[in-house]
Amino acid sequence: MVDSSSDSKKETTTPATQHSLRAFKGTTEFGTRVWPGSPHPLGATWDGKGVNVAIFSENAERVELCLFDEQGERETARIALPEYTNQKWHGYFPDLRPGQLYGLRVYGPYDPKGGHRFNHNKLLLDPYAKRLVGRFIWNDALYGYTVGHKAADLSFDARDSAPFMPKCAVTDTAHTWGDDQPPRRPWTEMIIYEAHVRGLTKLHPQVPENLRGTFGALAAPAVLDYLRDLGITAIEFLPAQGFIDEATVAARGLVNYWGYNTIAFFAPEARYFSNGELGEFKTMVKALHETGLEVILDVVYNHTAEGNELGPTLSFRGIDNASYYRLDANDRRYYVDFTGCGNSFNLHHPRVLHLVMDSLRYWVQEMHVDGFRFDLATTIAREQDSRFDPFSGFLDAIGQDPVLSQVKLIAEPWDVGPDGYQLGNFPPDWAEWNDRYRDAVRRFWKGDDGVIGELALRITGSSDIFFHKGRRTSASVNFVAAHDGFTLRDFVSYNDKHNKENHENNRDGTDQNHSWNCGVEGPTVDPAIRELRARQRRNILATLLLSQGTPMLLAGDEIGRTQRGNNNAYCQDKEFNWIDWQDLGAETEKLRDFVRKLIKLRREHFVFRRGRFFHGSPIPGTEIKDITWLRPDGTETEQQDWQRQSAHFLSFALSGEAGQYHLTAAGEPEIDDTFLAIMNAHHEPISYRMPSFDTSLAWKLAFDTSMADGLDNSGRQFKPGDTYAVTPRSFVLLVRQNSEAGKG
Repeated sequence: MVDSSSDSKKETTTPATQHSLRAFKGTTEFGTRVWPGSPHPLGATWDGKGVNVAIFSENAERVELCLFDEQGERETARIALPEYTNQKWHGYFPDLRPGQLYGLRVYGPYDPKGGHRFNHNKLLLDPYAKRLVGRFIWNDALYGYTVGHKAADLSFDARDSAPFMPKCAVTDTAHTWGDDQPPRRPWTEMIIYEAHVRGLTKLHPQVPENLRGTFGALAAPAVLDYLRDLGITAIEFLPAQGFIDEATVAARGLVNYWGYNTIAFFAPEARYFSNGELGEFKTMVKALHETGLEVILDVVYNHTAEGNELGPTLSFRGIDNASYYRLDANDRRYYVDFTGCGNSFNLHHPRVLHLVMDSLRYWVQEMHVDGFRFDLATTIAREQDSRFDPFSGFLDAIGQDPVLSQVKLIAEPWDVGPDGYQLGNFPPDWAEWNDRYRDAVRRFWKGDDGVIGELALRITGSSDIFFHKGRRTSASVNFVAAHDGFTLRDFVSYNDKHNKENHENNRDGTDQNHSWNCGVEGPTVDPAIRELRARQRRNILATLLLSQGTPMLLAGDEIGRTQRGNNNAYCQDKEFNWIDWQDLGAETEKLRDFVRKLIKLRREHFVFRRGRFFHGSPIPGTEIKDITWLRPDGTETEQQDWQRQSAHFLSFALSGEAGQYHLTAAGEPEIDDTFLAIMNAHHEPISYRMPSFDTSLAWKLAFDTSMADGLDNSGRQFKPGDTYAVTPRSFVLLVRQNSEAGKG
């Protein structure tokens, strides 16, 4: 072993440290050599000849690389990293090879009140580890303090945590990508499908049993064919970076199914592998790209799995707690928590920001993903004074990065901290989850009063939120259901949440679901209620897929997936949380066919996916309005109509002749068909008179959700002035083909 350089930190002189030096100074039992190495790249990097190891820690006094046998059960060596350069501990190991299992032990002061929680008895994960091997097992030895001690986290625990920790694996990241190319679809063409890696395929009968619930399953032809046939353009996976189950969840015999408890920002989650090799993830991405689908990862950089001051010491806390986490300025024993998860990651520290940026670039450049959805994005955009800043260091770093600025970026624009709700305030090149869209659509079809004005704004792209700084309608990611909350089927089947299986006395999960059970709570055999629920699902799906903005469909909503009324199924790795692909039934087939045709309609007609916002006034040089709001009598809506609290009706015409706003590949204005939408959320029928602003062309029925399959095959046409009986709680769409449509 080479002596530390002159600028090394002073060695800790505790008895435990001295014992470690005596036991492991020199060579390992199999003669491992160590050279000075390089402070970058960070992590354990195989270069074809050996492994360079580099770890950032501003406050550590010593860092040891711990090697383990092939099973990860026996520690075979501890070797001090010999050099300390620019706050990075490093060494080069010419005898190590890919597959070597390792962890870290970091020495320094254990001083929680001063913000330091070093404890070399705790095996730590390398923040840059590309692969984790072995199970995480909850045990009191994982804590830096003695659990149950009267001094709580101010006490010190000397037990070795290695037997209960997964191990990092040195990884050769080489992969044959062939001609893989990112689809790079324009935002206006996006149809996002939010899915869980495990839940999407765990019950799929056409996926080999050994692959179900894994990354490999998503490359199965049956899965790819389904997504392509449905019309999906991007799949957004719930967290797939390495995560663990919280202690409180594990104590209830449950798991963190969703994965919002990340501990390894570079490593794919081990439970989603069928073979443990990185190539499985990459093969999945390549297969999805070949099918025309982009891959978006839901990522959690706002907090980590180490929790608050009473949490375990797994990685960042033991490497440099005072750097990696935001600590209370008045008492550094405690953590600033904007996330509700116990801590907030400290992205205003340059090395922590460096870590996150390296992680994001790794997933794009090495794993070929196409974009990210950032969980609780407000937290990672808070500056040192804790305020959200659209010009924060993190957002600025993303914006100037030549790699990351070119991928799809989606914010969940809120957290639980002060002024945490920041919808519409992210940079122009970001899209944002729009929960106001979700609530407006749900409330309208539920039948709430005073919603039509809000709904009109939401289905036209939410210009009141996003029409600034050159942003387009696609900045609004529209959804009516997501992983967090009721599925679409449950939304029309339950008034209240039913989360008892979570063992939290039904206190978890929101009570603001804006749901309506259509007359009976939960499953029913009543044919009238079943028909109404099916119609409501068609109404909501039609609204979602024909609204301006970027639609996001929750996986399984197109086939009526239910969570049995659980609106917070984060801890349920069970059949009711997986998509059941078998015995779907005629009703489900009709719903899926309806969704497929809605997506096709959206894809074929640009009036449903405009990039620009509507103006509602004549286009300069013409008498054509891009959108016309209409009354049931066919005349234009007036100001007082929007003020009627009891109104449960909305109708509008989208002009396909507004071609200035949509150009062909040749740069010529494109003409589309004109569409007439009629949305009746009332419990009474409406006699609707066809508008007469153009008397030369008839309207043809495209669909009526009151029909069993939502579609109309009769070819019925209606002249201006004709009436149409709009069924209670139904969505009707008519089309008028313009003479120039499609000629662009």
